[in-house]
Amino acid sequence: MRTYHRVRRPLLLLLLLLLTCAPGATFAQEVYQLPDGQETRWISPENPTGDKGAGAKENRGGKGHAFETIPLGATHTLAHIKGSGIIDRIWMTIEDRSPEALRGLKLEAFWDGAKTPAVSVPLGDFFLHGAGEIVPLETELFASPEGRSLVSYVKMPFRREARLTVTNESGKRVNLIFFDINYRSVTVLPKDTLYFHAWWNREKSTALGRDFRILPRIEGKGRFLGTSVTVLTNPVYERTWWGEGEVKISLDGDAEHPTLVGTGTEDYIGTAWGQGPYVNRFQGAPIATWDDEGRWTFYRFHVPDPVYFRHGIEVTLQQMGGARKPIILGLMKKGAPLVPVTIDPGSRDNFQQLLYSSKQLPDAALPDGHTNYYRSDDVAAVAYFYLDKPDRVLPSIAPVAERLSGLRVPKKK
Repeated sequence: MRTYHRVRRPLLLLLLLLLTCAPGATFAQEVYQLPDGQETRWISPENPTGDKGAGAKENRGGKGHAFETIPLGATHTLAHIKGSGIIDRIWMTIEDRSPEALRGLKLEAFWDGAKTPAVSVPLGDFFLHGAGEIVPLETELFASPEGRSLVSYVKMPFRREARLTVTNESGKRVNLIFFDINYRSVTVLPKDTLYFHAWWNREKSTALGRDFRILPRIEGKGRFLGTSVTVLTNPVYERTWWGEGEVKISLDGDAEHPTLVGTGTEDYIGTAWGQGPYVNRFQGAPIATWDDEGRWTFYRFHVPDPVYFRHGIEVTLQQMGGARKPIILGLMKKGAPLVPVTIDPGSRDNFQQLLYSSKQLPDAALPDGHTNYYRSDDVAAVAYFYLDKPDRVLPSIAPVAERLSGLRVPKKK
C-alpha cells in the first residue's frame, strides 16, 4: 500500500502540472490569485470608453450621467472596445419592460471588426424573457434578481475588437437605459478561443410534422452552449400538452438521423410528466402558464455536459403534443390540424407506431392510451453557441413587424 501511494503521488503532481500548463489554463485561477496580463475594466454611461481614470467625470462625480436615451429607430453603442479581451458580465435595465420593448429592442455584438453581428437577438429573448415578461431568476448564465433587470454572465472573448449595440425598434422612445459592460483586457487569448454567437428564430405557425430549427445546420468548429425557447400555444388544441417533441442534435456530417436525441421537451430541461414554472442553474422554465392562451419559456445550458462539434451542427425540436386518445379524437372532429403519431397504452406492450400503420386513429382495433400528435404552435428560440469565426453565419434577424406580431400581453397580477 505504501508503494502504491509513493508511485501515485508523483503521477498526480505531473497531471496537475500538465493541466496548469494547458492552453487557456491562465484564465482559470483561484479567487486569491492575481493573473498576469489581465486588467479589469467597466463600461457604463459614466465611463463610456472604459479607459483608466476616465469615469465619473460629469457633475463633479455626482451621478451626472448614469443612463442614456435611445430615440425610436436609433442604435446606441453600449461598448466599443479595442484590443484583446473577455466580456464577463452585462447588466442593464430599462423603464419600459413591456412585451413590445422586450421583443422590439435588438441586441447585437460584433467581434474583431466583422461587418455582420455574431449576436443578433431580441433583448428579452436573449435574457430568457421571450414570453414578454421579466420574472426573477438566477441561472448559470443569466439572471434578473427581482424581475427588473437583465444580467448575462456569458463569457464573450475577442482578439482585436468588440462592439455591442442596442437598436430601438420597439415603437417608442427608450427614455431610460442603464447598463454596465464588465470585461477584462488581456495580453493574449489561447489559440483555440472561440467566438460567442446567439441567433434568434421564430415560426409563428410551425409546419405539421416538420421540426423547428433551434439552430439550422452550420459549418465550422465549436460548442453548442444551449437554448432558450418560447412557445405560445395554439388555442385550437385547447389545453392539451404541447411538449412531447424531442430535441435532436446532428453532429459533424449526420445526414438522415442525428447522433444526439432526447425523449421529450420537458425531459430535455430535466423535469418530467409535464412542465411547471421553475428556475435552476442549468435548466428551467421561468414562464409556464395557461393564462393568456398559454405562454411558456424554458432553457437548457450545456455547461456540465458540453456539446462539441468539429465540422458542423444542427439542433431541432419536434413539434409534438399529447393527450388521451378520446381527447385527440375530439380535437380532430373540431377540425384541429394534427397528425397522430403514437399511442402509449402504458407500456411497450401494444405500443402503436402510427406513422408505420395503415390504421387510422378512430379504428376500434387501436388501444386507448396517451396519444402523441404533430401540432402547430408559435415557437421562438435563441441558440447560444461558440464558433471558430467571428462573422454571422445565419440569416439576419426577422424584421420588427414579424417579431412583434402576435405577442401576448401577460395578465396584470
